Amino acid sequence: MEAGKQSQTPRKTSNGMEENIAGLLTYTLGFITGILFLIIEKENKFVRFHAMQSSIVFGSLFVVSLVLNVIPVIGVIASSFLLPPLSMIIWIVLMVKAYQGHLYKIPWIGDFSEKQLEKIK
Repeated sequence: MEAGKQSQTPRKTSNGMEENIAGLLTYTLGFITGILFLIIEKENKFVRFHAMQSSIVFGSLFVVSLVLNVIPVIGVIASSFLLPPLSMIIWIVLMVKAYQGHLYKIPWIGDFSEKQLEKIK
């Protein structure tokens, strides 16, 4: 499926869920559910892509937050006031796009996610 294309009919995953629901669920708890779905979903490329993207995006945001909290004043301000709204916007957009059946790629990260999936086949 090409980037941005919408699935016409909801397909089932190997664990019986519709792929758009499973795609949405990969983002619900950030990188935790991303990793979980990478482990449990072995066949559906749509779900595996969203799971990998979730793991990378929210894992990276988690690490950035930890690093920023170590930097006095400016880092703490950035991790307290800038990162949470940015994370929330990204989270909502990714969940909505997955639920709509879109293979939505965040620039650079989406392509990186696909390459990582190819490596772990």
